[in-house]
Amino acid sequence: MRDYHFDHVHLRSSDPEATAGFFETMFGAEVTRGVYPPGTLYPGQKRISFLLGKQKILVAPTHPDDPTAPAPRFPYYGVEHIGLTVDDVDAAVAELRGKGAEIAIGPLTRNPGLRLAFIRGPDGVMVELVQQR
Repeated sequence: MRDYHFDHVHLRSSDPEATAGFFETMFGAEVTRGVYPPGTLYPGQKRISFLLGKQKILVAPTHPDDPTAPAPRFPYYGVEHIGLTVDDVDAAVAELRGKGAEIAIGPLTRNPGLRLAFIRGPDGVMVELVQQR
C-alpha cells in the first residue's frame, strides 16, 4: 500500500482575505499572501494560504466558472470542521470572545476527560477547540 501523508485542507471563501485574517487574528495562523499567476484557474486573484498547528490550509476565492453554494447548516455530512487542541478550552474561549469570535457551542464537557467548544468563522467554517483532561 502507498504511504499517504497529510498535505492540506482547502477552504473556499467569499472573501479569502477576511478568512485569512480571521485565522491570523484568532489563532495566530502564519498567513502567506500572493497572486495566482497567468494560466491558473484564478489568474490575477489573491492567492492565500496559512499554517495552523503546522498544517497547511489553502483559501480559494469564488470559483470563476461554477456557482458556489452557501455553507450548509451545521452539523452536516462531509468535512465538518477543523479541530485544534488547546491546554484550557475555557481560557481559550474567553480570549477568543475578547477578540470578537462567535462562540457557536460550549464550552462543554462531552465525556469524562474531554472538554470542547466550537467557534464559527467566515463562510460558516467551524473550528473545534479540544482539551483532553
